[in-house]
Amino acid sequence: MTLVLGRSERESGPHARAAARAVGWGDGGDLLDLGGTTTTLETVSQLADLAAVVYLDHPQQPGPELERALLAAPANVVVTASVGVAREWAWVGREGGRVTAPPGAVVVDEAGMRDCRHRLRALGASPRLVPTRTPAAERIALAGPAGTLLVERSAIPDGFAELPESGRLADPTPLWYGLVTSGRGPEPFDLPAQVWLAFGPRDDHRGSLQHTLGVVADAGIDLQHLRSHRSHEGAHVFFSSFSCPSSDVLDALTAELEGRAVAHRVLAVLPGASFEPGPVALTPRWAQVAVPA
Repeated sequence: MTLVLGRSERESGPHARAAARAVGWGDGGDLLDLGGTTTTLETVSQLADLAAVVYLDHPQQPGPELERALLAAPANVVVTASVGVAREWAWVGREGGRVTAPPGAVVVDEAGMRDCRHRLRALGASPRLVPTRTPAAERIALAGPAGTLLVERSAIPDGFAELPESGRLADPTPLWYGLVTSGRGPEPFDLPAQVWLAFGPRDDHRGSLQHTLGVVADAGIDLQHLRSHRSHEGAHVFFSSFSCPSSDVLDALTAELEGRAVAHRVLAVLPGASFEPGPVALTPRWAQVAVPA
C-alpha cells in the first residue's frame, strides 16, 4: 500500500520532502498540510493510508513537544522510522542588494527559527517571525526593499539570491525526521532499534519510580533519555528512550510492566543501532565536593 504523506503546518516543506525522498516514504508527491501537531496526529490515526513526516529533534533524545503530543494522541499512532537530512537554510536578499551591519529584520518562519535562531542572533539579525504557511509574496512584502529572508535553498524566490554571510548559518548536523503511522503498530524486529517508551507508576509514593526503573534494569535496558511530566491523572508520566536489541526484549519489558500494573505505551520504534551524530552534548560544571582529609 502506498502511503499518502502529510506534515504539520509548522514544519518546513522542503526538509520534510527531502526526508521522505531519502527513504522512499510515500508516493514522491508533495506533502499535505495537516494543521497543528495535535490535529496531524489525530488525522493520521483515522486514516490507514495516511502517514505524517514529523520533526524528532533526535531519535535518542526526542523533543518534549512531540513526546507529549504522541502520548495525548490515539493509541494506534506510533513513529516507525527515522532519517537525518542536510539543512537547506539560506539567508537571502534582493539581487544586487547589500546587507547593512548589523543587519536589519530577517523574515523567518517557525521551522527556520527553531533550526537557526542561535546563529541568527550571533549575526546580530532581528528575526521577524511569520507562520510557516505564509506565502513567499507576503514574506517579501514584510521584508520591504532592504529586508532579507531565511528560506530553504530550494525555495529561494525569484529576484533573490543567497547572501555571502549566509555561510555563517551553516550547521553540519542533520535535521532528524520520523514517520508517524497508525493501525499497524511497530513491526517485530531482531536487530537493534531505538524505542520511545512512556510509563506511569500507579501512584507517586516515595520509591515508586525506583521500582519501575528496576524493571527496566532487569530487562537489560540502559536508558539514554528520561524526562518526567505532570499528569492530570495524578501520578507523574515519564518519557524514556533507549536502544533495544529485539522486539522479544521489548515485549518482555512491557509484559512485566503490565503485570505490575504500571501504565505504559510504546511511542516509537526506530530501526537502527546508531544515530550519528548523537544529541547535543554539554559540559557540566558540578558543585565542588570536599574530599575528606
